[in-house]
Amino acid sequence: MKILEFINMAANNMVIELVVLAIVFDTIFGVLRAVREKKFNSCAGIDGAIRKVGMLISLVFMLAVDMLIKVNLIGFIPEAARNQLGLTSVGVAEFFALLYIAYEVVSIFKNMALCGLPVKKVWATVRAFRSEEHTSELQSHVNL
Repeated sequence: MKILEFINMAANNMVIELVVLAIVFDTIFGVLRAVREKKFNSCAGIDGAIRKVGMLISLVFMLAVDMLIKVNLIGFIPEAARNQLGLTSVGVAEFFALLYIAYEVVSIFKNMALCGLPVKKVWATVRAFRSEEHTSELQSHVNL
């Protein structure tokens, strides 16, 4: 009974579904970017695959922790985000899922811009908000 409850909890968790969707979109745009540049990158290579699988495995582990220990981290989420997402409680898995979504959205915009899609203004805003010391790929594409 507990295993079916766990599977149901994971399958019906909107935040987890958003992580999976963000990973799929990032992978698609990363592969398109790799085709355009004719070389592997952080999304279309073994490092990207390991990172994405690691995200999903960690979420499964954290969902198990949430099932055993009821923790509510909603106080760490800005009220505007809580209201927009309709969150009433945030477990460990949802908390990290929100961080993973933010990470993947940045990567999606980067890959879209590097694919030549008309998102350069959005990417410039995201890039200005985010520090460039976190990834070397940003250093090589400064003139976007």
